[in-house]
Amino acid sequence: MDKDSQGLLDSSLMASGTASRSEDEESLAGQKRASSQALGTIPKRRSSSRFIKRKKFDDELVESSLAKSSTRAKGASGVEPGRCSGSEPSSSEKKKVSKAPSTPVPPSPAPAPGLTKRVKKSKQPLQVTKDLGRWKPADDLLLINAVLQTNDLTSVHLGVKFSCRFTLREVQERWYALLYDPVISKLACQAMRQLHPEAIAAIQSKALFSKAEEQLLSKVGSTSQPTLETFQDLLHRHPDAFYLARTAKALQAHWQLMKQYYLLEDQTVQPLPKGDQVLNFSDAEDLIDDSKLKDMRDEVLEHELTVADRRQKREIRQLEQELHKWQVLVDSITGMSSPDFDNQTLAVLRGRMVRYLMRSREITLGRATKDNQIDVDLSLEGPAWKISRKQGVIKLKNNGDFFIANEGRRPIYIDGRPVLCGSKWRLSNNSVVEIASLRFVFLINQDLIALIRAEAAKIMPQ
Repeated sequence: MDKDSQGLLDSSLMASGTASRSEDEESLAGQKRASSQALGTIPKRRSSSRFIKRKKFDDELVESSLAKSSTRAKGASGVEPGRCSGSEPSSSEKKKVSKAPSTPVPPSPAPAPGLTKRVKKSKQPLQVTKDLGRWKPADDLLLINAVLQTNDLTSVHLGVKFSCRFTLREVQERWYALLYDPVISKLACQAMRQLHPEAIAAIQSKALFSKAEEQLLSKVGSTSQPTLETFQDLLHRHPDAFYLARTAKALQAHWQLMKQYYLLEDQTVQPLPKGDQVLNFSDAEDLIDDSKLKDMRDEVLEHELTVADRRQKREIRQLEQELHKWQVLVDSITGMSSPDFDNQTLAVLRGRMVRYLMRSREITLGRATKDNQIDVDLSLEGPAWKISRKQGVIKLKNNGDFFIANEGRRPIYIDGRPVLCGSKWRLSNNSVVEIASLRFVFLINQDLIALIRAEAAKIMPQ
């Protein structure tokens, strides 16, 4: 009985072992078939008839190696190690995995330089076109001339009027680009060569004055009456110091401006009068306590103000561009198209907006009203509500000297010296007359005054 039972147990164990072995073999065959199909697809793709074959990237290699390792792990878990180690797919997978890392090494660093080159090529033309869109050839020529004259980019930013409103940083970046960027400098030079000679001459006439030029001009005395010949002689004596486009007329205009701002060597700034000093806007602003002011920000109002300011600046720029077209009409209305005098004009009182002609020996200055008629209405020049209706009188003496008498309540400043009410002062050529913040330059017709003095000298001995 025991032998029979033992035989049955052995037979059942053998059957079960064969059954389990057959199941393991079937599963192993299925895994081998799946792995062979998976491996068979890759050689079919790589054994293409095309001349250029696609290489695998890193991510594909990693995924394939992971898939093969997972299949290998499944086979190891289902089959004994001896059978798995001796199977053919594992050896072929080892060979492919060992060979795989050597093939993708060259293509991995290849895309990096191509990407950097594409980025550089795409950025460079944008920067060039951006600079060329705002900076005109005339602006580049103005910038180069101004830097050569002053050697200071801050002075160039403050003193040069470009076609567009540039910041100091933009001026610095443009100058460095013209110096060190070969593409921008080449395009800018080509554009500047195509400018018209008249445009180049106009740009050169606007060049800033250097320190050496202003030092030579400051040596001309403020009390003297220099003519165009004086400045022409100054140009001949110092040809290296002055800019090539300087003329005697330009030097005379700049000298008058320096005299107006007390920049000559023999000029000293006069102190303000201590008695009955008029409070100006800056003094009133200093008296305001900033802590008492409420800082209430209104974003809508600020946006509207910025839009209005931008619109006004655009209109001002358009008017400035059209100014030369209307200059002929303005000169015909004011009566003088040039600083030259005719035979009837004794002197000219020239302001910023209007020129007044003195054709009689005595003229009155002031503010015209319905009941008060005067010769020179100062309200045409600017705000004249502080000026008296009869502010002063300019007379020509027989000896050819001009005198101004103050008949108003406020003082008149002649070259910075106050002339109080009831006083008079002698006017010379190029004298600066200031009446209630309105400034004028008094120009004398030297030829006509010389004739008057000669006639007076003939009459006196008789």
